[in-house]
Amino acid sequence: MDLRPSDEQLQLIDAFGALYAKESTAERVREAEPLGFDDRLWAQLVELGALSMAVGESHGGWGASMLDLELVAEQHGRALGPAPLLESQVACRLLARTGGAAATALLAAALAGERLVTLSPRAPASGVLALVPAGAVATDVIVRDGDRLVALPIGDDRTRPENVGSQPLADVPADRSRLAAATVLAEGSAAELVDRALDDWLVLTAGALAGMAERAVAIGVDYAAEREAFDQKIGAFQAVGHRLADSATASAGATLLAREAAWADEEEPARRGELAAMAFSFAAETARDATDVALHVHGGYGFMLEYDIQLYYRRSRGWANVLMSPSTAARRVADRRYGPRGSN
Repeated sequence: MDLRPSDEQLQLIDAFGALYAKESTAERVREAEPLGFDDRLWAQLVELGALSMAVGESHGGWGASMLDLELVAEQHGRALGPAPLLESQVACRLLARTGGAAATALLAAALAGERLVTLSPRAPASGVLALVPAGAVATDVIVRDGDRLVALPIGDDRTRPENVGSQPLADVPADRSRLAAATVLAEGSAAELVDRALDDWLVLTAGALAGMAERAVAIGVDYAAEREAFDQKIGAFQAVGHRLADSATASAGATLLAREAAWADEEEPARRGELAAMAFSFAAETARDATDVALHVHGGYGFMLEYDIQLYYRRSRGWANVLMSPSTAARRVADRRYGPRGSN
């Protein structure tokens, strides 16, 4: 297993890295708060083919591998991209797998930039889809309604709660009458389709969190190399340098595990779900710890809005919990390895 990027993948990394360097600067990330959506960045991502690459040529896409998508997700996390890239890629892949006239039509509209489609990782409760990722800016949300998979239009009656990660989350009304009127995408296979989509989402989020952790460590190292105390750079103190080194090691491990999970999507599909949850759990904890270390290296300055590290500190916690906690993902690993709890 060789997870080093190929020449083509290096070009892909360079292309998206250049886009984020221009369109997702720290200033632009701040300007997108509190909603967490930059429509100019989103338009550039759609134009560059960030959604089209997620599906096969038979559906009008590029047919990129999951590893290709994970490499892009790393760049997205490094730059804290204020756009619902991962959510939309997962939704597009789900629509492509679902097939059928309704799913195909919605997919075509999403790839053309005419609709912004997301997926709810949770079922409706008390007539509401709570904290729908990208729900604040999406036009449609795919949701599991019992055995059915439906596409629910999102109206102006959505509620946009503020959140620590500055994400475009929304509570979307989804009572029985709305779900009954929603467009049916599939019947009888909703659970399997959504579960597979969650595997995709876990892998891509793991890549984004790994990229976030790597960038946070770099910010901490840069600060430690210029800040002085007792007439020397603070990076020379073991209490600072060793913690940053540990974080760098962990972030490299998170990146490796995320890439392995992405690689397994095609090469070892039997381990796909297990590795996806494992990569997510480790990357979420790594990003949380790495941003914590980098913020504390800054001392009291780390909590000031003028310093970029607080952007990473907040998002490392918010981005992960949109799907599930690291401990919940760890239980998902165990379920995939040994079977669901209570099954034996």
